[in-house]
Amino acid sequence: MDRKTKEEVIAALREKIQNAKLVVLADYSGLNVEEITTLRNTLRKSDTELRVVKNTLFEIASRETDVAALESYLNGPLAIALNSGDVVEPAKILVDFAKKNAKLEIIAGTLEGKVLTEGQIQALAELPSRDVLLAKLLSVMVGVQTSLVTVLSAVPRGFVQVLDGYRAKKEDNN
Repeated sequence: MDRKTKEEVIAALREKIQNAKLVVLADYSGLNVEEITTLRNTLRKSDTELRVVKNTLFEIASRETDVAALESYLNGPLAIALNSGDVVEPAKILVDFAKKNAKLEIIAGTLEGKVLTEGQIQALAELPSRDVLLAKLLSVMVGVQTSLVTVLSAVPRGFVQVLDGYRAKKEDNN
């Protein structure tokens, strides 16, 4: 690879790194082309890009970014997953793929500037997706409103029941 090509790769990678919320490093040694292609295609569905780049190029591209903290993990052949959307979905995909294929080993990652260990990435993968969390929040908000309406309507309802009981008592006496 000539110098100009390297500079173009570094510039493109730097832009992707700066836009990424989640960056995950994984050792892909032993995976064949078909397995890596399957992983790439699965990750694409969650707006995540899986790239295999030389460690030195990644190190240069990540300088002066939040991802520079991963420099100490750049050993051996690494695949880099870059995501700028929902961070839970790609973590789930990577963890599930690593469980099915022992050849893929999640090394470390960053989430909006904070370094994540393999265990923290697995914990992230166990979280519900953004849509599920929004649905739960919406149900809580609707539940609060329903409870408020029930409580507020209890006073008039009780008053009407007392009046109806009084009316029924008057009719029985007549």
